Amino acid sequence: MEAKKSPEADLEKRKSSFMLVGVLTALAVTLVAFEWTAFEDKIEDMGALQLDFLEEEVIPPSATPPPPPPPPPAPTTVLEIVEDEVKVEDKVVIDEEVKEDTKVEVQQREEVIEEEQIFTIVEDMPAFPGGEAELFKYLGKSIKYPQMAQDAGISGVVYVTFVVGKDGKISDAKVLRGIGGGCDEEAMRVVRAMPTWKPGKQRGKAVTVQYNLPIRFTLR
Repeated sequence: MEAKKSPEADLEKRKSSFMLVGVLTALAVTLVAFEWTAFEDKIEDMGALQLDFLEEEVIPPSATPPPPPPPPPAPTTVLEIVEDEVKVEDKVVIDEEVKEDTKVEVQQREEVIEEEQIFTIVEDMPAFPGGEAELFKYLGKSIKYPQMAQDAGISGVVYVTFVVGKDGKISDAKVLRGIGGGCDEEAMRVVRAMPTWKPGKQRGKAVTVQYNLPIRFTLR
């Protein structure tokens, strides 16, 4: 015996509709699940950002050092004004008694050193030991004619001045007039090497005398 079904109760005709409804329902649930997850992530992210922003804003106040104390006031000077009519008497007590322990200061006078007078002409003129003959002999033996003067043919007289002291020693030798070619230097060398002279005398006393000596250079 065959079972009879009502055509309205036949589910095979509505199978495609049910499947479509199921697919749509599953898709809707999936979309809702994705949207819910994204919303939760956004809430968590916003909370993290809010916390970080608050931490950056919190800045501890810096402690300012107290100002230095003011400097002490400068001391003021008090001026005493004395009227012109007031007389100030200074009393000085001098002890006139001289005792053994009393020290007396002795002021020494500065010694004035007079410059030694140099004569040019005196009663007894200075002299070379042995006289003029020995002087010419000494000059002839001691002078060496400079080679430069020989090559240039230079000859003439060199005038030398020097000081004969009270002790007869020669000092301050200078060339008054020279001829060059090395003759001036040679004349100075010979004069400075001369032995001690006999000093000049004025009124029987030895004095310092300025003496001029001509030295001739002659080519042969």
